[in-house]
Amino acid sequence: MNFDTPLYLCGPLREPKQMLTDQQYSGHNSIHDDSMAEKLGFRAGPIEGPTHFSQFTPLLTEIWGQAWLERGCFSTHFQNMVVEGEHVRAFVERPASGTTRLRAWAEKADGTPVLEASASLGPDDGVSLLYQRMAKLRPPEKLVILSDLHVGMTGAKDEHVRMDPDQHMGHLYPFSLNQKLEHITENSPWYSDASATPWGRAIIPLEMVSVLAEYSSNLADFPVKHPVIGLFADQEIRMIDGPLFVGEDYLIRREIVALSESKRTESYWIRTRIYDASGQTLKAEMLLNHATLKQSYPNYEAEASV
Repeated sequence: MNFDTPLYLCGPLREPKQMLTDQQYSGHNSIHDDSMAEKLGFRAGPIEGPTHFSQFTPLLTEIWGQAWLERGCFSTHFQNMVVEGEHVRAFVERPASGTTRLRAWAEKADGTPVLEASASLGPDDGVSLLYQRMAKLRPPEKLVILSDLHVGMTGAKDEHVRMDPDQHMGHLYPFSLNQKLEHITENSPWYSDASATPWGRAIIPLEMVSVLAEYSSNLADFPVKHPVIGLFADQEIRMIDGPLFVGEDYLIRREIVALSESKRTESYWIRTRIYDASGQTLKAEMLLNHATLKQSYPNYEAEASV
């Protein structure tokens, strides 16, 4: 029998863990600290958005296999924060044969939306969810925190990064890969055992690509005013010649590709390109909307009125 009923794949309910309580952002505790979050009007410190990406990896490799780890794109708009103790489930469309793009989303146990996303298999997968969203942005009326930034601004220097299994990933990510693997919602031998993977190398989990890409972000020296609290509002990770490997040297270059504003935030959208160590071969890209909270900048009202 033939039906036009849409079908979906979903994973189990998972309880993601908070690992950013001790994160330092702009010289002080970040929004992931409960007390700081409460000061800013949130009920508790949220779990970092990319943590949820791991729940999609089993679903998307079921659909596209190894190819998704090599040239897949996951493009996400975060909708509602998740705090430790809440349970989350991932969903993806079950695509027709040959489909290279599908819709994905995550919900809390009570149905509250967590994120919406497009998942796709490059290189001919069209325009992602975030690039569609970015194309619709209105120019900001007046920027205060980000007044010294402009579209096209690039990072101050090339950044050299790597992720070893026990390497502490800095103030933004106060843990190592091995510590993350003790709590990750979907673990795999491919993240720690080189002999288990098709490439003969352990691979960096999708959610930890964000950690690698942000590890040296202070070196970009973008002139954002401080002190300020920020959060990820939108994030896309695209593998071009992937996957990325544990213990491999990479070179990072950054560029501001959009600026935007809402009632509560000023945002700068950065495209981060991850190259091999020589800087010649593009391996992956991340698009990230850094949303800075206006109320967290002490001089906001005074400077905005000038």
